[in-house]
Amino acid sequence: MNIYSTAFEVIDMRSFSNLWFWITLAYAWSAASHYVIGVPYDVVARAVKYGGQLEQDLKDLVRVNSNRFSFIADRAGGWLVGFSFFTLTAFAMLGFYYRIEFCQALFLVFAPMSLVFALSVRCARNIDPTSLADIRLKLRRQRLAVQVIGMISIFVTSMWGMFHNLSVGVLGG
Repeated sequence: MNIYSTAFEVIDMRSFSNLWFWITLAYAWSAASHYVIGVPYDVVARAVKYGGQLEQDLKDLVRVNSNRFSFIADRAGGWLVGFSFFTLTAFAMLGFYYRIEFCQALFLVFAPMSLVFALSVRCARNIDPTSLADIRLKLRRQRLAVQVIGMISIFVTSMWGMFHNLSVGVLGG
């Protein structure tokens, strides 16, 4: 028995019973709720609290990121939607029809993230980068929506992961 087979026997490489999958999932949702349309949310809080140069920096950040999201959606939106639906359909079919656990995990991460991306594009198109009140309101709503989607996604993923781990068993049979 070599070192690689021993390591793979000791460390479970399945997705839903792997600690690294859950750490990655938690980080992905934490980052998605912190960087609202690419703007760190603590910048919003500091700009509202202190004003001045921080407020102008926030307005510049929002303007740049909202223009970036709108440009990407305008130029490559159709291709991104088509490729995303193709990839999500492939993950769903491979994961739930052919029962490949890794594809199930990828689908359960990327399907809600695609919804978050669509909401981010909508928020970027509707935000007024010159008004601090509008920036604060829209980014707070966007962050709340991302957090709700994240909570539901983590709940569904954990329930599916527990169901999968209990149905597969300890020995993988």
